[in-house]
Order: sequence, then structure tokens, then C-alpha cells
Amino acid sequence: MESSEVVEALWDRIQARDWSAVAGLVAEDVVVEWPISAERIVGNKNFVAVNSEYPGGWSIRVLRIVADGNEVVSEVEVPHDEFGVFRAASFWTVEQGQIVRGREYWTSVGADPRPEWRAALVEPM
Repeated sequence: MESSEVVEALWDRIQARDWSAVAGLVAEDVVVEWPISAERIVGNKNFVAVNSEYPGGWSIRVLRIVADGNEVVSEVEVPHDEFGVFRAASFWTVEQGQIVRGREYWTSVGADPRPEWRAALVEPM
């Protein structure tokens, strides 16, 4: 698979809750960082567990995937029945068909209020 196809498959398998298939796409020694919450997930088993144990009620919609060689960026939207809508921009490194590194920026839509100083210069989305 091309690097972009690995990341697309990752999101498809997470959406399907096919955790053994997710594990097959992630290297045993994967490191995924979440700078917003200052957390690091180390290892395939922990990555799968973090995703599989997240409270139910969510779905994933891939907005875009862009790749340059083994570096892949994905943007996804994750609506949750209880917690609202989240967005994630994820930066992945893929080697030999597996994700070996990731850096994800998760936030909820509208989490950062618009500063008053630029209110006249922007419009709400």
C-alpha cells in the first residue's frame, strides 16, 4: 500500500472498530504524540487501547489526506453524540506499510473563542 492508503485504511478501520486490523497498520514500537493534551502513546497495544476504549457514540469523517513520500497528513472530523464535534490534524510517518510515528492535534470545534480584536476582520464558520 502507498503511505496515503495506509492512513486512509487506518481511519476506515478505526471507524469500523476493527481493532485487530488497526493493530496491523501500526508498528509495534509506534510513538504517537498529542501536544494539545501533552500526552504520548508508546506502542501498538497502547495505541489500539486508547482508541478502542474511547467512549462510544462517535463516527469519523475523513476530510482530506495529503502525502509526500512516507509523510502523510490527515484531517478528520469526529462528531460525538455526547461531547460534540472534534477535529484532528494528524501528521503520520509510514514505513514498510505501517505507521511508525504520529503527531495529532485534537480540538473541539469552537473550543478557542474568537478574540474581540479581530471580530470585524473575520466571519463565523
